[in-house]
Amino acid sequence: MFKNQWKVLSVAMFVMVLVVCSSTAALAEQAVLTVADCVKCHSEQPAQIEAGGAAHKTEIDCQACHEGHRPSVANNIPECSNCHEGSAHYEVENCLGCHNPHQPLDVRLEGEHKQVCVSCHAGPEQQMVASPSQHATFACNFCHADKHGSIPQCIDCHEPHSESMTAADCSTCHQAHKPLELTYPANTASLLCASCHDSAFETLSASKAKHSQIACATCHTTKHKTVPQCADCHGVPHAQAMHERFPKCSDCHNIAHDLNNWPTKKN
Repeated sequence: MFKNQWKVLSVAMFVMVLVVCSSTAALAEQAVLTVADCVKCHSEQPAQIEAGGAAHKTEIDCQACHEGHRPSVANNIPECSNCHEGSAHYEVENCLGCHNPHQPLDVRLEGEHKQVCVSCHAGPEQQMVASPSQHATFACNFCHADKHGSIPQCIDCHEPHSESMTAADCSTCHQAHKPLELTYPANTASLLCASCHDSAFETLSASKAKHSQIACATCHTTKHKTVPQCADCHGVPHAQAMHERFPKCSDCHNIAHDLNNWPTKKN
């Protein structure tokens, strides 16, 4: 009798094992990881995405990139080129050298970079090629140091032309990627011109002629070293015979900054 009971018990236990195994297999088939499960094990990456994920936060989720989980997927770290293509910048090797995919716009620049930068920022390169200067010999991140998007002040490297100049004044005449091609707006203050041209400014300021009431940029328009002709404003103000006798305005009027100081001329 005891032997029969043992057989019954053994059969019952075998059936229970089959039931448990079948249930476990069924649960395993039904267990599917969701994005909500990622934070249960991974805290750092979701926090980075939340803080600065940009389009990686708003347009996609974890599973859009990490399509499977290890160990069932041997390598679930995707290549950036799986999604990003179609421009010169996306052909640059070693994306992770500058970008953290969980904070893709928080770009850190280590080493010296130029070609990587101009693959996105073609405009500055074109300006530096068209207007060569010492700036063109530097790596981009010599000025735009450490972090992408940082814009230095000129006075970080350059002494201002005068004590009255501020960092904001530099860009009135200079563009960083073509600093030797000076241009300025029509409303540029004469005092700013005086930072370099102090002698001319002092002479003009001391003059009692109407020119002293005109801003430097009115005559020296748009581009640095523009020297106008008197006739550009005054036309032909005297009789023809006088202009024939004195073909140069300076024969009588001296220089434009000091019209009252007429030169002595023997006739």
